[in-house]
Amino acid sequence: MAILKEKDFGTPAATSERMVQIEIDGFAVSVAEGTSIMRAANSLDLPIPKLCATDSLKAFGSCRLCLVEVEGRKGTPASCTTLAEEGMKVRTQSERLAKLRKGVMELYISDHPLDCLTCSDNGDCELQDMAGAVGLREVRYGHDGENHTQSAKDESNPYFTYDMSKCIVCSRCVRACDEVQGTLALTIEGRGFDSRVAVSLGENFFDSECVSCGACVQACPTATLQEKSVIDFGVPDRTVLTTCAYCGVGCSFKAELKGDQVLRMVPYKDGKANHGHSCVKGRFAFGYATHPDRITKPMIRKAITDPWREVSWEEAIGFAADRLKAAQAQYGRKSIGAITSSRCTAEEIWVVQKLVRTSFANNNVDTCARVCHSPTGYGLKQTYGTSAGTQDFDSVMEANVILVIGANPTDAHPVFASQMKRRLRKGARLIVADPRSIDLVRSPHIEAAYHLPLLPGTNVALINAMTHVIATEGLLDEAFIKERCDLPSFAEWLDFIRGAENAPENVAAITGVPAEDIRAAAHLYATGGNAAIYYGLGVTEHSQGSTMVMGMANLAMATGNIGRRGVGVNPLRGQNNVQGSCDMGSFPHELPDYRPVSDDAVRKVFEDAWGVSMDAEPGYRIPNMFDEACAGTYKGMYIQGEDVAQSDPNTTHVEAALSALDILIVQDLFLNETARFAHVFLPGTSFLEKDGTFINAERRVNRVRPAMKEKTGKAEWEVTQELAQALGYPMHYDNAAQIMDEIAQLAPSFANISFEMLDRVGSVQWPCNDAAPEGTPIMHVEGFVRGKGQFVTTEYVPTEEKTNRKFPLILTTGRILSQYNVGAQTRRTHNVDWWEEDVLEIHPSDAEMRGVREGQWVSVRSRKGETVVRAKISERMQPGVVYTTFHHPETGANVVTTELSDWATNCPEYKVTAVEVTPANHKSEWQQDYAEHADEMRRIAGVPAE
Repeated sequence: MAILKEKDFGTPAATSERMVQIEIDGFAVSVAEGTSIMRAANSLDLPIPKLCATDSLKAFGSCRLCLVEVEGRKGTPASCTTLAEEGMKVRTQSERLAKLRKGVMELYISDHPLDCLTCSDNGDCELQDMAGAVGLREVRYGHDGENHTQSAKDESNPYFTYDMSKCIVCSRCVRACDEVQGTLALTIEGRGFDSRVAVSLGENFFDSECVSCGACVQACPTATLQEKSVIDFGVPDRTVLTTCAYCGVGCSFKAELKGDQVLRMVPYKDGKANHGHSCVKGRFAFGYATHPDRITKPMIRKAITDPWREVSWEEAIGFAADRLKAAQAQYGRKSIGAITSSRCTAEEIWVVQKLVRTSFANNNVDTCARVCHSPTGYGLKQTYGTSAGTQDFDSVMEANVILVIGANPTDAHPVFASQMKRRLRKGARLIVADPRSIDLVRSPHIEAAYHLPLLPGTNVALINAMTHVIATEGLLDEAFIKERCDLPSFAEWLDFIRGAENAPENVAAITGVPAEDIRAAAHLYATGGNAAIYYGLGVTEHSQGSTMVMGMANLAMATGNIGRRGVGVNPLRGQNNVQGSCDMGSFPHELPDYRPVSDDAVRKVFEDAWGVSMDAEPGYRIPNMFDEACAGTYKGMYIQGEDVAQSDPNTTHVEAALSALDILIVQDLFLNETARFAHVFLPGTSFLEKDGTFINAERRVNRVRPAMKEKTGKAEWEVTQELAQALGYPMHYDNAAQIMDEIAQLAPSFANISFEMLDRVGSVQWPCNDAAPEGTPIMHVEGFVRGKGQFVTTEYVPTEEKTNRKFPLILTTGRILSQYNVGAQTRRTHNVDWWEEDVLEIHPSDAEMRGVREGQWVSVRSRKGETVVRAKISERMQPGVVYTTFHHPETGANVVTTELSDWATNCPEYKVTAVEVTPANHKSEWQQDYAEHADEMRRIAGVPAE
């Protein structure tokens, strides 16, 4: 169990390797050069009173409480800003220091409400603690004169309150917004007695530029900035260390509780992915775990037109098993399959793919990672030999040039974005390749050196053009290529990449990016020092997603930007366990650790361990499952924690496939859109109830620990295990730790990982085995996993989805900061206050041409379907391109997306859909049908309308 209050050393740790020795209160201590006296004293457990200092922020020296005496120096310097020097002798306690500190505290208390007993921060207030620490017993200055004790509160933010009457103007919140988050939404307004914390543009917190990351709340030493949950229920009294269940950053959190009630999520200071920072989702949007919409009892129905019936676990699992057996008896062994979830733990995913290969006796298992990052796995495996990113997140702090392509980190991966922004403010140069002008293009103290606003679908052409410049202008790292890469493949690739069709002057007409900008960006990447690539779904969700991943891998190898800190090819995974769902063997052609099912030797390892004979043929991918269902040959499906009816492309086709199944088993927290077509609903557990691991985008295996008992009465892996048993396979584990032990036994990259090991070291990046017992922060350091790096020819092939006179615009999709994926979790929290509905961003010229006004309902029509959303006229868009999100099911964004997909992996081409936009005065036909279905589904389940 984690400690409720972590030790605060007052100032950040120094990074120097040179040590200095000093004496504090007679105790000798050796510290790194650049360490403050305050931190040195804290390392000896000699705390010095402080208010403005905290070890997550630079020393500020404003509160004057941390004064010390240094032998041979006049005065009483602040210990937070005074650095330790060789031979220095320091006193932290004396009569003079005590008098000065009491005087300082008197001034603070004289303008502070004396309501400690009723204050929400009572027992957790640094001002209260420091008053005790300095021995304050009386205050000579009354409250009769002018003061701030009756200042108004700002309660506009749904998660926290700003009570200015309790502010001591220590600037910690302002500095946190600057140094940690990088939004700079707060400032100190006024001077002297009139100084106050103000939000940007004089607005309240909700309407300001504040992104509700919580850094200011965490930094505040009083109840000035306080979570409303703590105000309502009091200070937490216990904590559980766990991992966030939102994006692929994998932030470590302390769930702070009273009893089994989570009052707040506090980012863990020693979390290796987040270092004590958080975003609005991880910090505040955990309320869905106890939302009244949660289904906690198993339910079944014979037909999807019947009402749901609550049953026991035994009846639900028996019903599901009988239906699955009947489907296989009538339609054959390969007529059933499963989809695993990137939101579940690695252990829960492991048992589902094991269920398919043992109990279903086929390889019909796929994962929602198919629809986001499967091209990453394919492309990096072909070129480098492993299906994962190359760096840890901290590596970005040593990058000199950062290329962000097809990713919007400030919205989709905000904690990593804050770290990236810190590096950019220190001087790294930025290249952004994105159809939209995302926040990183220009934000406080950051401006991209180049923004390449390419047309959706032209990624490969752009990356080929950049690499062409490098290959034709003498910028290749020939020494690296000769030593580390496969030379025959390089020679073939070099002949291709130097071709005239890849020249920027020819590619400019394809991408819409001026040739001179392509050339300049290429020069910067090749010559600017350490260059790192960070990419997202704007790269992978294309018909050439795998080609593009290999193109970026080529670029990194060609310039030697691989195999050390500050460089690499780094996928920003969308969900918390996308990496883990792939690692655990959720693909129809691969067993765990990315080994082919067709390999007899590999298969025998699993057959011996599991006591079954396994199918040597790959199974169905998700698109194949849907096609075969529509064809009448695929009849049963088990879907773990995934809402394919909302998240997958060409919604009409997906719904037709689900409707054709004889048995659909949905395991989830809520009656999602897919559950409309289900016969069995198996209630799932939230991350606050799970015991297991998540694996983030940097291959970091993080522990997930239960903060409360399962509301369903069973762990999710137990449910899968009991289904396997009902089907006749004797799967048995006593706990999740045993599942990880089996993973370590059968997946070489995880050989040394166990719950005991993770509890001891915190987290570890795979591969973690005898060759790398402490894990692998940076991949391909001495050589590539595959041996020599493989260059691959990456010919640009235009997408089949074309604009024309009927569909002249290109629709692309993405996410917004406050919402997550299909919104099932975030829509059940106050995050919906920031994003009540999906909207369509459209350039002013495109809007004017169509008579579209701001906020007007507009029809978005494609070759596949139609939906209606409100218009948002935005200069962020380029003419000819429109953009929407998919967080609200009634939007039906995927009604209009096509079934086109990546040539190698079938990852859907969400990012390129030809559409037309026109004013509308009613919802689309699909939306009208959906509204009827949604109301009926809620009525049957007894769930209130949203």
